[in-house]
Amino acid sequence: MQEHWLVFGIELFSALFLLVIGLVALALVYMYLADKLQTRQAIRHNYPIIGRFRYFFEKQGEFFRQYFFAQDREELPFNRAERSWVYRAAKNIDRTIAFGSTRPLNLPGTLMFMNTAFPEQGHNNQTVQPVTLGPYCRHPYTTDRICHISAMSFGALSRPAITALSHGAAQAGCWLNTGEGGLSPYHLKGGCDLVFQIGTAKYGVRNAEGHLDHEKLKAIAAHEQVKMIEIKLSQGAKPGKGGILPGVKVTPEIALIRGIPEGQDSISPNGHIEFKDVGDILDMVHQVREISGKPTGIKAVLGDTLWLDSLFEEIGRRGEQSAPDFFTLDSADGGTGAAPQPLMDYVGLPLSESLPILVDKLVLRGLKERIKVIATGKLIVPSRVAWALAVGADFVASARGNMFALGCIQAMQCNKDTCPTGITTHNPRLQKGLDPRDKSVRVANYNRYLHQDLAMLAHACGVADARQLTRHHLRIVMDNGLSITLDNYYGQYTQ
Repeated sequence: MQEHWLVFGIELFSALFLLVIGLVALALVYMYLADKLQTRQAIRHNYPIIGRFRYFFEKQGEFFRQYFFAQDREELPFNRAERSWVYRAAKNIDRTIAFGSTRPLNLPGTLMFMNTAFPEQGHNNQTVQPVTLGPYCRHPYTTDRICHISAMSFGALSRPAITALSHGAAQAGCWLNTGEGGLSPYHLKGGCDLVFQIGTAKYGVRNAEGHLDHEKLKAIAAHEQVKMIEIKLSQGAKPGKGGILPGVKVTPEIALIRGIPEGQDSISPNGHIEFKDVGDILDMVHQVREISGKPTGIKAVLGDTLWLDSLFEEIGRRGEQSAPDFFTLDSADGGTGAAPQPLMDYVGLPLSESLPILVDKLVLRGLKERIKVIATGKLIVPSRVAWALAVGADFVASARGNMFALGCIQAMQCNKDTCPTGITTHNPRLQKGLDPRDKSVRVANYNRYLHQDLAMLAHACGVADARQLTRHHLRIVMDNGLSITLDNYYGQYTQ
Protein backbone atom coordinates (compact mmCIF):
# COMPACT_ATOMS: atom_id res chain seq x y z
CA MET A 1 0.00 0.00 0.00
CA GLN A 2 2.77 2.39 0.91
CA GLU A 3 4.56 1.58 -2.36
CA HIS A 4 1.36 2.41 -4.24
CA TRP A 5 1.13 5.86 -2.65
CA LEU A 6 4.85 6.41 -3.19
CA VAL A 7 4.50 5.62 -6.91
CA PHE A 8 1.42 7.86 -7.11
CA GLY A 9 3.28 10.71 -5.41
CA ILE A 10 6.25 10.41 -7.74
CA GLU A 11 3.99 10.38 -10.79
CA LEU A 12 2.04 13.40 -9.48
CA PHE A 13 5.23 15.30 -8.77
CA SER A 14 6.57 14.40 -12.21
CA ALA A 15 3.34 15.57 -13.84
CA LEU A 16 3.40 18.85 -11.93
CA PHE A 17 7.07 19.32 -12.77
CA LEU A 18 6.37 18.76 -16.47
CA LEU A 19 3.42 21.13 -16.28
CA VAL A 20 5.56 23.86 -14.73
CA ILE A 21 8.29 23.28 -17.30
CA GLY A 22 5.69 23.45 -20.05
CA LEU A 23 4.22 26.70 -18.71
CA VAL A 24 7.68 28.24 -18.39
CA ALA A 25 8.48 27.16 -21.97
CA LEU A 26 5.21 28.66 -23.23
CA ALA A 27 5.91 31.88 -21.33
CA LEU A 28 9.39 32.10 -22.86
CA VAL A 29 8.02 31.47 -26.35
CA TYR A 30 5.37 34.14 -25.77
CA MET A 31 7.91 36.69 -24.52
CA TYR A 32 10.27 35.87 -27.40
CA LEU A 33 7.55 36.42 -30.00
CA ALA A 34 6.24 39.53 -28.24
CA ASP A 35 9.72 41.03 -28.08
CA LYS A 36 10.57 40.23 -31.73
CA LEU A 37 7.26 41.51 -33.08
CA GLN A 38 7.27 44.83 -31.19
CA THR A 39 9.37 47.76 -32.43
CA ARG A 40 8.90 50.31 -29.60
CA GLN A 41 11.91 49.10 -27.61
CA ALA A 42 15.00 48.27 -29.66
CA ILE A 43 16.74 46.42 -26.81
CA ARG A 44 13.87 43.96 -26.45
CA HIS A 45 13.56 43.48 -30.21
CA ASN A 46 17.28 42.84 -30.77
CA TYR A 47 17.78 40.82 -27.58
CA PRO A 48 14.46 39.08 -26.88
CA ILE A 49 13.79 37.90 -23.30
CA ILE A 50 17.18 38.89 -21.85
CA GLY A 51 16.61 42.49 -22.97
CA ARG A 52 13.76 42.71 -20.47
CA PHE A 53 16.25 42.56 -17.60
CA ARG A 54 17.57 45.97 -18.59
CA TYR A 55 14.26 47.64 -17.68
CA PHE A 56 13.90 45.55 -14.54
CA PHE A 57 17.33 46.51 -13.24
CA GLU A 58 16.78 50.17 -14.19
CA LYS A 59 13.68 50.26 -12.03
CA GLN A 60 15.32 48.42 -9.14
CA GLY A 61 18.28 50.79 -9.30
CA GLU A 62 16.29 53.49 -7.46
CA PHE A 63 15.74 51.09 -4.57
CA PHE A 64 19.34 49.90 -4.34
CA ARG A 65 20.78 53.43 -4.55
CA GLN A 66 18.52 54.63 -1.74
CA TYR A 67 19.00 51.73 0.67
CA PHE A 68 22.42 50.28 -0.11
CA PHE A 69 24.76 52.55 -2.05
CA ALA A 70 23.97 56.21 -1.23
CA GLN A 71 25.91 57.66 1.70
CA ASP A 72 24.11 59.46 4.55
CA ARG A 73 24.79 62.94 3.15
CA GLU A 74 24.71 62.53 -0.63
CA GLU A 75 21.20 61.45 -1.65
CA LEU A 76 18.77 63.87 -3.34
CA PRO A 77 16.34 65.50 -2.95
CA PHE A 78 16.65 64.65 0.77
CA ASN A 79 19.53 62.67 2.15
CA ARG A 80 19.31 59.88 4.68
CA ALA A 81 20.60 62.02 7.56
CA GLU A 82 17.81 64.58 7.05
CA ARG A 83 15.11 61.98 6.70
CA SER A 84 16.41 60.09 9.72
CA TRP A 85 16.12 63.17 11.94
CA VAL A 86 12.51 63.72 10.82
CA TYR A 87 11.59 60.06 11.34
CA ARG A 88 13.07 60.00 14.84
CA ALA A 89 11.43 63.27 15.81
CA ALA A 90 8.06 62.09 14.48
CA LYS A 91 8.31 58.80 16.38
CA ASN A 92 9.45 60.57 19.55
CA ILE A 93 12.62 58.50 19.86
CA ASP A 94 16.24 59.42 20.58
CA ARG A 95 17.51 62.12 18.19
CA THR A 96 21.14 62.02 19.30
CA ILE A 97 24.04 60.58 17.29
CA ALA A 98 27.51 59.34 18.31
CA PHE A 99 31.16 59.26 17.25
CA GLY A 100 31.19 62.50 15.29
CA SER A 101 29.34 64.18 12.45
CA THR A 102 29.21 62.68 8.97
CA ARG A 103 28.68 66.17 7.54
CA PRO A 104 31.80 67.57 5.80
CA LEU A 105 32.61 71.04 7.12
CA ASN A 106 35.12 72.20 4.51
CA LEU A 107 33.06 72.09 1.31
CA PRO A 108 32.08 75.37 -0.42
CA GLY A 109 28.59 76.42 0.62
CA THR A 110 28.67 74.65 3.99
CA LEU A 111 26.86 76.63 6.68
CA MET A 112 27.96 76.76 10.32
CA PHE A 113 26.27 78.46 13.28
CA MET A 114 28.52 80.52 15.52
CA ASN A 115 28.06 79.55 19.16
CA THR A 116 28.72 82.08 21.90
CA ALA A 117 30.59 81.83 25.18
CA PHE A 118 27.40 82.97 26.90
CA PRO A 119 24.52 80.82 25.61
CA GLU A 120 20.92 81.25 26.65
CA GLN A 121 19.95 78.75 29.33
CA GLY A 122 17.34 76.01 28.97
CA HIS A 123 16.38 75.46 25.34
CA ASN A 124 13.32 73.46 26.43
CA ASN A 125 11.89 76.73 27.77
CA GLN A 126 11.27 78.37 24.42
CA THR A 127 10.78 82.11 24.14
CA VAL A 128 8.82 82.94 20.99
CA GLN A 129 7.13 86.29 20.56
CA PRO A 130 3.71 86.17 18.83
CA VAL A 131 3.56 87.75 15.38
CA THR A 132 0.46 89.37 13.88
CA LEU A 133 -0.34 89.26 10.18
CA GLY A 134 -2.85 91.56 8.51
CA PRO A 135 -2.95 94.71 10.67
CA TYR A 136 -5.37 96.37 8.22
CA CYS A 137 -7.80 93.42 8.15
CA ARG A 138 -11.08 93.03 9.98
CA HIS A 139 -9.72 89.74 11.36
CA PRO A 140 -5.91 89.89 11.87
CA TYR A 141 -4.17 86.62 12.65
CA THR A 142 -1.69 86.19 15.50
CA THR A 143 0.43 83.09 16.11
CA ASP A 144 3.43 82.22 18.26
CA ARG A 145 4.42 79.27 16.06
CA ILE A 146 7.36 79.66 13.66
CA CYS A 147 7.09 76.41 11.68
CA HIS A 148 3.93 75.48 9.77
CA ILE A 149 2.64 72.98 7.20
CA SER A 150 3.00 74.13 3.62
CA ALA A 151 0.52 73.79 0.75
CA MET A 152 -0.67 70.26 -0.04
CA SER A 153 -3.96 69.80 -1.88
CA PHE A 154 -6.58 67.16 -1.33
CA GLY A 155 -6.13 65.32 -4.58
CA ALA A 156 -2.37 65.48 -4.59
CA LEU A 157 -2.61 63.90 -1.11
CA SER A 158 -5.05 61.25 0.03
CA ARG A 159 -8.01 61.58 2.40
CA PRO A 160 -6.26 59.90 5.40
CA ALA A 161 -3.10 61.96 4.79
CA ILE A 162 -4.95 65.29 4.84
CA THR A 163 -6.96 64.13 7.87
CA ALA A 164 -3.76 63.25 9.74
CA LEU A 165 -2.16 66.59 8.84
CA SER A 166 -5.24 68.48 10.05
CA HIS A 167 -5.28 66.74 13.43
CA GLY A 168 -1.48 66.96 13.73
CA ALA A 169 -1.47 70.69 12.99
CA ALA A 170 -4.14 71.24 15.64
CA GLN A 171 -2.08 69.34 18.22
CA ALA A 172 1.07 71.27 17.27
CA GLY A 173 -0.69 74.66 17.19
CA CYS A 174 0.51 75.47 13.66
CA TRP A 175 -1.40 76.25 10.49
CA LEU A 176 -2.06 73.94 7.54
CA ASN A 177 -2.13 75.35 4.00
CA THR A 178 -4.90 73.77 1.90
CA GLY A 179 -3.01 73.95 -1.38
CA GLU A 180 -4.75 75.02 -4.56
CA GLY A 181 -7.21 72.07 -4.66
CA GLY A 182 -9.96 73.75 -2.63
CA LEU A 183 -11.16 73.37 0.94
CA SER A 184 -12.03 69.75 1.72
CA PRO A 185 -13.84 68.32 4.76
CA TYR A 186 -10.57 66.62 5.67
CA HIS A 187 -8.71 69.93 6.01
CA LEU A 188 -11.39 71.02 8.48
CA LYS A 189 -11.63 67.72 10.33
CA GLY A 190 -8.90 68.27 12.91
CA GLY A 191 -9.92 71.80 13.88
CA CYS A 192 -6.54 73.35 13.01
CA ASP A 193 -5.86 76.86 11.70
CA LEU A 194 -5.98 76.92 7.89
CA VAL A 195 -4.49 79.03 5.13
CA PHE A 196 -6.77 78.79 2.10
CA GLN A 197 -4.84 78.94 -1.14
CA ILE A 198 -6.27 80.41 -4.35
CA GLY A 199 -4.38 78.95 -7.28
CA THR A 200 -4.48 80.08 -10.87
CA ALA A 201 -7.48 77.81 -11.58
CA LYS A 202 -9.25 79.13 -8.43
CA TYR A 203 -10.51 75.66 -7.47
CA GLY A 204 -13.33 75.90 -4.98
CA VAL A 205 -13.88 79.64 -5.54
CA ARG A 206 -14.25 79.83 -9.32
CA ASN A 207 -17.15 80.66 -11.59
CA ALA A 208 -17.88 79.05 -14.95
CA GLU A 209 -15.41 81.38 -16.71
CA GLY A 210 -12.57 80.66 -14.28
CA HIS A 211 -12.79 84.00 -12.48
CA LEU A 212 -13.10 84.53 -8.73
CA ASP A 213 -16.60 83.85 -7.42
CA HIS A 214 -17.20 86.30 -4.58
CA GLU A 215 -19.98 84.30 -2.95
CA LYS A 216 -17.93 81.11 -2.90
CA LEU A 217 -15.01 82.99 -1.38
CA LYS A 218 -17.30 84.44 1.30
CA ALA A 219 -18.48 80.93 2.16
CA ILE A 220 -14.89 79.70 2.46
CA ALA A 221 -13.81 82.68 4.58
CA ALA A 222 -16.82 82.21 6.86
CA HIS A 223 -15.14 79.14 8.36
CA GLU A 224 -13.58 80.17 11.65
CA GLN A 225 -10.63 77.86 10.97
CA VAL A 226 -9.68 79.73 7.78
CA LYS A 227 -7.31 82.35 9.16
CA MET A 228 -5.58 83.63 6.00
CA ILE A 229 -5.89 83.60 2.21
CA GLU A 230 -2.91 82.96 -0.07
CA ILE A 231 -2.96 83.87 -3.77
CA LYS A 232 -0.52 81.60 -5.58
CA LEU A 233 1.37 83.04 -8.53
CA SER A 234 3.80 80.12 -8.89
CA GLN A 235 5.22 77.15 -6.99
CA GLY A 236 8.57 75.44 -6.60
CA ALA A 237 7.73 72.19 -8.38
CA LYS A 238 6.88 73.94 -11.63
CA PRO A 239 7.53 77.70 -11.80
CA GLY A 240 5.98 78.99 -15.02
CA LYS A 241 3.29 76.30 -15.16
CA GLY A 242 0.07 75.70 -13.27
CA GLY A 243 -0.73 72.76 -11.03
CA ILE A 244 -0.98 69.27 -12.51
CA LEU A 245 -3.23 66.57 -11.07
CA PRO A 246 -3.27 63.42 -13.26
CA GLY A 247 -6.74 62.25 -14.28
CA VAL A 248 -6.28 58.94 -12.45
CA LYS A 249 -6.33 60.93 -9.19
CA VAL A 250 -9.41 63.04 -10.04
CA THR A 251 -12.02 61.04 -8.12
CA PRO A 252 -15.72 62.04 -8.00
CA GLU A 253 -15.18 63.70 -4.61
CA ILE A 254 -12.15 65.67 -5.78
CA ALA A 255 -13.95 66.70 -8.97
CA LEU A 256 -16.86 68.02 -6.87
CA ILE A 257 -14.61 70.01 -4.50
CA ARG A 258 -12.59 71.51 -7.34
CA GLY A 259 -15.48 72.00 -9.76
CA ILE A 260 -13.87 70.04 -12.60
CA PRO A 261 -14.71 66.93 -14.71
CA GLU A 262 -14.08 63.56 -13.09
CA GLY A 263 -11.23 61.39 -14.36
CA GLN A 264 -9.63 64.12 -16.49
CA ASP A 265 -6.23 65.73 -15.99
CA SER A 266 -6.60 68.82 -13.82
CA ILE A 267 -4.15 71.35 -15.27
CA SER A 268 -4.24 74.90 -13.96
CA PRO A 269 -3.36 77.92 -16.12
CA ASN A 270 0.24 79.09 -15.78
CA GLY A 271 -0.97 82.44 -14.44
CA HIS A 272 -4.07 84.24 -13.20
CA ILE A 273 -6.11 85.41 -16.17
CA GLU A 274 -6.74 88.71 -14.34
CA PHE A 275 -3.04 89.59 -14.00
CA LYS A 276 -1.39 91.79 -16.60
CA ASP A 277 0.78 93.92 -14.29
CA VAL A 278 1.63 94.40 -10.61
CA GLY A 279 -1.37 96.68 -10.17
CA ASP A 280 -3.64 93.74 -10.95
CA ILE A 281 -1.96 91.69 -8.20
CA LEU A 282 -2.58 94.41 -5.63
CA ASP A 283 -6.15 94.80 -6.88
CA MET A 284 -6.87 91.11 -6.25
CA VAL A 285 -5.15 91.20 -2.86
CA HIS A 286 -7.41 94.13 -1.89
CA GLN A 287 -10.49 92.42 -3.32
CA VAL A 288 -9.89 89.13 -1.51
CA ARG A 289 -9.02 90.90 1.73
CA GLU A 290 -12.20 92.99 1.60
CA ILE A 291 -14.42 90.00 0.80
CA SER A 292 -12.87 87.67 3.36
CA GLY A 293 -11.81 90.09 6.07
CA LYS A 294 -8.74 87.86 6.54
CA PRO A 295 -5.00 88.54 6.00
CA THR A 296 -4.21 88.03 2.31
CA GLY A 297 -0.81 87.39 0.77
CA ILE A 298 0.88 86.03 -2.33
CA LYS A 299 3.07 83.01 -3.06
CA ALA A 300 5.74 82.90 -5.75
CA VAL A 301 9.04 81.49 -6.88
CA LEU A 302 11.51 84.22 -7.77
CA GLY A 303 13.15 84.26 -11.16
CA ASP A 304 13.26 87.68 -12.74
CA THR A 305 13.18 90.12 -9.81
CA LEU A 306 12.34 93.35 -11.67
CA TRP A 307 8.64 92.81 -11.03
CA LEU A 308 9.35 93.01 -7.29
CA ASP A 309 10.69 96.55 -7.72
CA SER A 310 7.58 97.46 -9.72
CA LEU A 311 5.34 95.87 -7.07
CA PHE A 312 7.00 97.73 -4.20
CA GLU A 313 6.92 101.02 -6.14
CA GLU A 314 3.19 100.55 -6.72
CA ILE A 315 2.70 99.87 -3.01
CA GLY A 316 4.59 103.09 -2.31
CA ARG A 317 2.13 105.00 -4.51
CA ARG A 318 -0.97 103.37 -3.05
CA GLY A 319 0.14 103.25 0.57
CA GLU A 320 1.37 100.41 2.75
CA GLN A 321 -2.20 99.32 3.54
CA SER A 322 -2.40 98.08 -0.09
CA ALA A 323 0.51 95.67 0.38
CA PRO A 324 0.06 91.91 0.67
CA ASP A 325 0.03 90.89 4.32
CA PHE A 326 2.61 88.20 3.64
CA PHE A 327 4.84 86.87 0.87
CA THR A 328 5.31 83.10 0.74
CA LEU A 329 8.59 82.52 -1.07
CA ASP A 330 9.02 79.07 -2.57
CA SER A 331 12.30 77.52 -3.66
CA ALA A 332 12.72 76.49 -7.28
CA ASP A 333 14.15 73.03 -6.63
CA GLY A 334 10.98 71.01 -6.65
CA GLY A 335 8.05 69.96 -4.55
CA THR A 336 5.67 67.09 -4.02
CA GLY A 337 3.55 67.53 -7.14
CA ALA A 338 3.77 66.19 -10.68
CA ALA A 339 5.92 68.50 -12.79
CA PRO A 340 7.83 68.59 -16.10
CA GLN A 341 11.50 67.89 -15.42
CA PRO A 342 12.83 70.95 -17.34
CA LEU A 343 10.84 73.25 -15.05
CA MET A 344 11.75 71.40 -11.86
CA ASP A 345 15.44 71.24 -12.75
CA TYR A 346 16.15 74.54 -14.48
CA VAL A 347 13.59 77.31 -13.85
CA GLY A 348 13.65 79.84 -11.02
CA LEU A 349 15.97 80.62 -8.12
CA PRO A 350 16.62 78.34 -5.15
CA LEU A 351 15.70 79.74 -1.75
CA SER A 352 19.36 80.17 -0.84
CA GLU A 353 19.55 82.98 -3.39
CA SER A 354 15.99 84.28 -3.60
CA LEU A 355 15.32 84.72 0.14
CA PRO A 356 18.10 87.29 0.76
CA ILE A 357 17.06 89.12 -2.42
CA LEU A 358 13.44 89.42 -1.29
CA VAL A 359 14.31 90.36 2.29
CA ASP A 360 16.84 93.00 1.23
CA LYS A 361 14.38 94.60 -1.20
CA LEU A 362 11.72 94.74 1.52
CA VAL A 363 14.20 96.34 3.93
CA LEU A 364 15.28 98.86 1.28
CA ARG A 365 11.64 99.86 0.67
CA GLY A 366 10.78 100.01 4.36
CA LEU A 367 8.24 97.17 3.97
CA LYS A 368 9.90 94.42 6.02
CA GLU A 369 7.63 94.91 9.03
CA ARG A 370 4.50 95.32 6.90
CA ILE A 371 4.94 92.24 4.67
CA LYS A 372 5.76 89.08 6.61
CA VAL A 373 8.00 86.59 4.80
CA ILE A 374 7.10 82.90 4.85
CA ALA A 375 9.95 80.76 3.49
CA THR A 376 9.25 77.31 2.07
CA GLY A 377 11.26 74.76 0.11
CA LYS A 378 13.25 71.85 1.61
CA LEU A 379 13.31 73.43 5.09
CA ILE A 380 12.67 70.20 6.96
CA VAL A 381 15.34 70.19 9.70
CA PRO A 382 16.08 72.75 12.45
CA SER A 383 19.34 73.97 10.90
CA ARG A 384 17.64 74.90 7.62
CA VAL A 385 14.80 76.63 9.47
CA ALA A 386 17.30 78.59 11.56
CA TRP A 387 19.16 79.62 8.41
CA ALA A 388 15.95 80.98 6.87
CA LEU A 389 15.15 82.98 10.02
CA ALA A 390 18.68 84.36 10.15
CA VAL A 391 18.44 85.52 6.54
CA GLY A 392 15.20 87.34 7.35
CA ALA A 393 12.15 85.06 7.13
CA ASP A 394 9.40 85.50 9.72
CA PHE A 395 7.91 82.03 9.32
CA VAL A 396 8.82 78.72 7.70
CA ALA A 397 6.44 76.23 6.09
CA SER A 398 7.28 72.67 5.08
CA ALA A 399 5.34 70.16 3.00
CA ARG A 400 7.75 67.29 2.52
CA GLY A 401 8.99 67.37 6.10
CA ASN A 402 5.45 66.66 7.25
CA MET A 403 5.09 64.00 4.55
CA PHE A 404 8.12 62.23 6.04
CA ALA A 405 6.43 62.51 9.43
CA LEU A 406 3.40 60.77 7.89
CA GLY A 407 5.68 57.93 6.78
CA CYS A 408 6.82 58.97 3.29
CA ILE A 409 9.85 56.91 2.20
CA GLN A 410 10.82 59.12 -0.77
CA ALA A 411 9.63 56.51 -3.24
CA MET A 412 9.28 59.29 -5.87
CA GLN A 413 5.84 58.06 -7.00
CA CYS A 414 3.75 61.09 -5.95
CA ASN A 415 2.49 61.58 -9.51
CA LYS A 416 1.54 57.94 -10.24
CA ASP A 417 -1.21 57.08 -7.74
CA THR A 418 0.98 54.18 -6.58
CA CYS A 419 2.46 55.69 -3.38
CA PRO A 420 3.38 52.66 -1.22
CA THR A 421 2.67 54.54 2.03
CA GLY A 422 -0.84 55.71 1.05
CA ILE A 423 0.04 59.42 1.27
CA THR A 424 -0.30 60.47 -2.37
CA THR A 425 -2.59 57.77 -3.72
CA HIS A 426 -6.34 57.31 -3.89
CA ASN A 427 -6.05 53.55 -4.08
CA PRO A 428 -8.11 52.30 -1.08
CA ARG A 429 -5.85 49.27 -0.61
CA LEU A 430 -2.73 51.43 -0.29
CA GLN A 431 -4.48 53.96 1.96
CA LYS A 432 -5.34 51.31 4.55
CA GLY A 433 -1.82 51.38 5.96
CA LEU A 434 -2.11 55.08 6.85
CA ASP A 435 -3.91 55.44 10.18
CA PRO A 436 -4.73 59.17 10.71
CA ARG A 437 -4.86 58.76 14.48
CA ASP A 438 -1.32 57.39 14.67
CA LYS A 439 0.15 59.65 11.97
CA SER A 440 -1.38 62.82 13.40
CA VAL A 441 0.62 62.25 16.58
CA ARG A 442 3.77 61.87 14.52
CA VAL A 443 3.06 65.12 12.68
CA ALA A 444 2.59 66.88 16.02
CA ASN A 445 5.80 65.32 17.41
CA TYR A 446 7.78 66.42 14.37
CA ASN A 447 6.61 70.01 14.63
CA ARG A 448 7.18 70.10 18.39
CA TYR A 449 10.77 68.87 18.12
CA LEU A 450 11.40 71.10 15.11
CA HIS A 451 10.66 74.09 17.36
CA GLN A 452 12.58 72.59 20.30
CA ASP A 453 15.79 71.93 18.37
CA LEU A 454 15.42 75.28 16.62
CA ALA A 455 15.42 76.93 20.05
CA MET A 456 18.48 74.86 20.99
CA LEU A 457 20.39 76.29 18.00
CA ALA A 458 19.26 79.83 18.83
CA HIS A 459 20.29 79.48 22.47
CA ALA A 460 23.71 78.16 21.45
CA CYS A 461 24.14 81.37 19.47
CA GLY A 462 23.16 83.46 22.50
CA VAL A 463 19.62 84.59 21.56
CA ALA A 464 16.40 83.74 23.37
CA ASP A 465 14.08 83.74 20.35
CA ALA A 466 15.01 82.02 17.06
CA ARG A 467 13.71 85.06 15.17
CA GLN A 468 16.55 87.04 16.78
CA LEU A 469 19.07 85.09 14.73
CA THR A 470 20.77 87.28 12.12
CA ARG A 471 23.18 86.72 9.28
CA HIS A 472 26.03 87.46 11.66
CA HIS A 473 25.27 84.22 13.52
CA LEU A 474 26.21 82.04 10.53
CA ARG A 475 29.33 81.53 8.46
CA ILE A 476 29.54 79.97 5.00
CA VAL A 477 32.55 78.17 3.54
CA MET A 478 33.99 79.77 0.39
CA ASP A 479 35.87 78.17 -2.51
CA ASN A 480 39.19 78.65 -0.73
CA GLY A 481 38.01 76.51 2.20
CA LEU A 482 37.72 79.47 4.58
CA SER A 483 34.43 80.83 5.88
CA ILE A 484 32.88 84.29 6.13
CA THR A 485 29.76 85.49 7.92
CA LEU A 486 26.49 85.59 6.00
CA ASP A 487 26.21 89.34 6.45
CA ASN A 488 29.44 89.64 4.44
CA TYR A 489 28.31 86.98 1.97
CA TYR A 490 24.79 88.32 1.32
CA GLY A 491 25.12 91.85 2.63
CA GLN A 492 24.40 93.42 5.99
CA TYR A 493 20.91 93.02 7.42
CA THR A 494 19.93 93.32 11.04
CA GLN A 495 16.42 92.46 12.18
